[in-house]
Amino acid sequence: MHLSAIILLLTAACLSAAEPVMLDFNRYMEGKYLFERNCIVCHGPRGDGKGEMAPTLSPRPRSFREGMFKFRTTPSGALPTEDDLRHTIKHGLTGTAMGMFAQLSDEDVTNVIEYVKSFSRRWRKAENYAEPLTFPEPPAWLEDAKQKATHAEKGRALFVTNCSACHGPAADGNGVVVPTLKDIWEQPARPSDLRQPHLRCGDRPQDIYRVLATGLNGTPMASFEGVLTPEQRWDIIAWIFTQKLPDVPTLGNAPPREVVKK
Repeated sequence: MHLSAIILLLTAACLSAAEPVMLDFNRYMEGKYLFERNCIVCHGPRGDGKGEMAPTLSPRPRSFREGMFKFRTTPSGALPTEDDLRHTIKHGLTGTAMGMFAQLSDEDVTNVIEYVKSFSRRWRKAENYAEPLTFPEPPAWLEDAKQKATHAEKGRALFVTNCSACHGPAADGNGVVVPTLKDIWEQPARPSDLRQPHLRCGDRPQDIYRVLATGLNGTPMASFEGVLTPEQRWDIIAWIFTQKLPDVPTLGNAPPREVVKK
């Protein structure tokens, strides 16, 4: 019997009937090959975020072993979609060592994702999956200075009540509870300076709206579903954009990565 078939049978024997089995062994092996040449130095051979470069990086590289991902289109606590992971790999995360791997082909990215999924059993349990949420388009009043100012004033009060403890009253990430904040990996959880023109979640109003809806898994940033109405979220976003700093070139964003395939 072929080695890959033996491995798959052994894997199936170790899982309960309710847990889906990874069947595409070829994709797994191709993904492993790419991971070991492009990702292992930060994320480590076990996918635990403890690569040889990890101690020098802030924030620390993601551990894949808990199956918790911050940037998603799925509800709080759910696994990301494949497109969510694809976006992170292709576009990187602003202000981190996670650069863009835009040179990877779609097939290569799919293979890397297949391998990343192997690090956590959460991917094998159907209850951890969810359909992506649907998000509204930004309201037209965001393009009207007078209306935007009116909504931003309401958003300021909402921000102080719901967000300032972590992000600070000036949205600079210096809230009073910051020294106590940690993520599930026991790393300091530093709230974003929302004044910055480029955020890890994305730069558009709808990117911030998405985070307010989904939260950031594994961090103190909870979902505001059921807490803030859609209109209140847009009001907060309008105020945040009144606080934005000028967009100037920085050295803090990781450049596109040179992909190693051989």
